[in-house]
Parts: sequence; C-alpha cells; structure tokens
Amino acid sequence: MPTRARRSTLAVPASNPRFIEKARGLPVDAFFLDLEDAVAPSAKADARANAVAALRDGAWGDRVRVVRINDATTGFAHRDVIEVVEGAGADLDCLMLPKVTSPDHVVWLDVLLTQIERATGLPVGRIGIEAQIEDARGLTRIDEIAAASPRLETLVFGPGDLMASLNMKTLVVGEQPPGYTEGDAYHHVLMRILIAARARDLQAIDGPYFNVRDVAAFTRAARRSAALGFDGKWVLHPAQVEACNDVFSPAQEDYDHAELILDAYDHATRVEGRGAAMLGDEMIDEASRKMALVIAAKGRAAGLRRTKEFSPPA
Repeated sequence: MPTRARRSTLAVPASNPRFIEKARGLPVDAFFLDLEDAVAPSAKADARANAVAALRDGAWGDRVRVVRINDATTGFAHRDVIEVVEGAGADLDCLMLPKVTSPDHVVWLDVLLTQIERATGLPVGRIGIEAQIEDARGLTRIDEIAAASPRLETLVFGPGDLMASLNMKTLVVGEQPPGYTEGDAYHHVLMRILIAARARDLQAIDGPYFNVRDVAAFTRAARRSAALGFDGKWVLHPAQVEACNDVFSPAQEDYDHAELILDAYDHATRVEGRGAAMLGDEMIDEASRKMALVIAAKGRAAGLRRTKEFSPPA
C-alpha cells in the first residue's frame, strides 16, 4: 500500500456543493467528502450523489481522495459503499470508516469493497481504508483493528466521540479538559493509536480541533501529536491549513541533515565497509539511519528540496 502524504486532511460536508468547490483550491494533502456526522439523515442520499459527482469531476490534483461513509452499524453504510464505489471507484483512493469498535467492521468493508471491485472491473484491493477510533471499545481492540485488512492505510483519532465515551469534562473538541493542568489528557490515547499504527506500517492521523478561528490553539494541539510522530491532522477551516502543513513538515535544516546522514551512512557502509561513521562532529550508525529515514520521508512527501549536498571525507 502506498504511503501517501497526509499532513493536512480537510473535512468537507458532501451535502454542501459550495464547500466542495472551495475545497478544490485549498493546499491540503488530503480531503474527505463526509457522508456521516456532517450530513443530516434526510440529506444522505443527495450527499452520496454529490460525492460521486465531485470525485468524477476531478480537479483534485495529487490530493488523497477519500469519502467518509456512515458507520458499519447504521442502515446507511452499505448504500454509501455501493453507490460511491460503483459511481466513482476509479476516482477514489480510500473510504474512511468511522466509529470502528471491532475488527469485524473493517473486514465487512474489505469484503464489500472486493465484491464491488470484481463486479465493476476495478483493480481489487486498490481502494484503501482509513479506520477512525472513536470510543473506549475501539481503543481496547486497536491492535486487532490495525491488523484486520491489508487495505488499511491509516488509524485516525476521533476526539469528539472518544471524549464523550470517556465522560471527559469538556465541550471543546480537541481541547484539554478544564482542571487537567498536568500533561496531556490525550497522551495515552494518541500513543495507543500511534503504536498500533506503526506496528502495522500504517499512518497515524490526529483528529480535528473545533475552535476553528483559534489558530494558535490549533497549532499547539497539532504540535503535540506531531512531536509524538503522527503523520498529520484534520483541518476544518482554511485558517488551519497553513499551520497544519507547517507543523507536520520537517524544518528545512532538519530535512537537509537527515539526507546528509543517509548519504554519509551509505558511503561508510557501501564504500568504506564500516558500520559507523562521522558526519562533522556527529557519530552516526544504523539507528541514526533509521531516524533519518523518517525525517527524510516526511520532507520528501512535503515537497522539500535539498539545499546541502554530501561530500565524502578526503
């Protein structure tokens, strides 16, 4: 499964054509057309048609194209999958499955996708799955969920429903609960999602921050998950996009340094036959290479270009 850039993932209500059109011009890495929480039950059928039309109309560039269906326990989910994939499967990268509490939910979606792909002549297995972890039950089974399908590409933190599931004392999605003054109330949840994702070579995506005009608060929340190693975060408003892309991109200096480490280690092992080397005053080894690979991959995905070149020692 390809590793796609997902620094910023824009939530777009599929029931709102104006928002869909505006989304085409925003510099996000990914977007999802939402058929779930952002769409009233009476509008879901029309929203499916809007999503299909928007995907088929194109003009999305190299963004990751996703549709969030309704959760597997609802009466909407199977029609979401059938209509969207039959109507625009060739123009779709992933389906996002919300409120995943069991690996069975992911298996159900995988099986249904395979049936539709075979019936319509689409490449089997090309459409990926993004799984949202949104309550205590899902979190306790996250390792099983992460292993449920080879289609899985991401695990996504759903903070609003999870905060409600835990009875957290706050009404601002993504914000620290009042009275919690030491550390980060979401640290355990974020780390569980991250560890499960990395154990299966999946991406880990942080959820939204609802106070959309407080960019400083959004940035603080994004920096916490980025520091842990998350690959990106949802954005709900154009004001959040630039900050999100910046937070989840390496600094130019760090990117250059990572590429130099990779070059220096490759030269030491391949040309000089040594397992460790010096890069200036810094000793580097296999562990250094692995850490540098992470930063270099993020930089390349963000479109950074090198400003420094490696020169082998004389």
